[in-house]
Amino acid sequence: MRYSYLPTTDIKVSKICLGSMTWGEQNTPKEGHEQLDYAIDRGVNFIDTAEMYAVPGKPETQGATETIIGDWLASRKNRSEVVLASKVTGPSPTFAHIRENLGFSKSAIDDALHKSLKRLQTDYLDLYQLHWPERNTNFFGQRGYTHKPDEQWEDNIAAILDRLDEHIKAGKIRHIGLSNESPFGVMRFVEEARKGKPRMLTVQNPYNLLNRKDEVGLTEVLHRENLGHLPYSPLGFGQLTGKYLDGYPPNARVTLFPNYNRYHSDNGFKATREYKAIADAHDMSLTQMALAFVNDRPFVTANIIGATSLEQLKENIDSIDVRLSPEILDQIDQVHALIPNPAP
Repeated sequence: MRYSYLPTTDIKVSKICLGSMTWGEQNTPKEGHEQLDYAIDRGVNFIDTAEMYAVPGKPETQGATETIIGDWLASRKNRSEVVLASKVTGPSPTFAHIRENLGFSKSAIDDALHKSLKRLQTDYLDLYQLHWPERNTNFFGQRGYTHKPDEQWEDNIAAILDRLDEHIKAGKIRHIGLSNESPFGVMRFVEEARKGKPRMLTVQNPYNLLNRKDEVGLTEVLHRENLGHLPYSPLGFGQLTGKYLDGYPPNARVTLFPNYNRYHSDNGFKATREYKAIADAHDMSLTQMALAFVNDRPFVTANIIGATSLEQLKENIDSIDVRLSPEILDQIDQVHALIPNPAP
């Protein structure tokens, strides 16, 4: 395993972070615990979850993933050995089952954090993230920002940081981060940190060979402001394994949940075939090439991988030992130039 640090801290995290959103839906508690045990044995010490998991979100499974992780932590008695991250849900009618008051009001954050800590059976989180913004912006597959003049949002960034700061001072949160955030939002939080508010350390956004949108504006912010990127969906919901190129295999995520077809546009398939040809020519799996590309981006703190089987998990973690040559990287960039960001 290789390691890095959460920016500006002495918290060492594995370059592979174990994502967990399938536990409680596609994976049983037993399978979740097996994945955790295997990952820890391989040197992974970073675990990411969220109050809204399992995915797809629904009342019957909300919080199940945190409960699975909490039971594992309690049975293994190893809380101090892992870096644990979770998230508070932003506003969305889709997730109204979580609580009446979604978003980042004081009551919402207090309620969400209390319940996450209880499910996780811990007194603190190493990283607590805002799952998506309260304002209108382009995330979850939106390529560009469309302004809404009648939007009701008023800038409350400073107030959100004050609410989080209460929990930092109480020892319930060590550090804070963002997710599904744009360059504007990141810089607004940076601006408040310069005034003495708590500092956001990381941004967890989708990033993979089919979605390099963050390179357009966000990665400059990350470098210049010393923030870490935590890419999720590095395999594009499994598209970048190549398993959908010849149909939809049973029990695969998009087969089970067809609305998760974000990476399945015509250009998404076209680019995937081009990337697979590169991997084949260099005697490696498309999975490992796609993950190795993300692992070694200079702005990436840790790559959040997910799996529904131990076989998949092994291959994903093994990608940490794969280094892509300048020749391969050049060929990847040639495809990207022809078919840029087919699945933002």
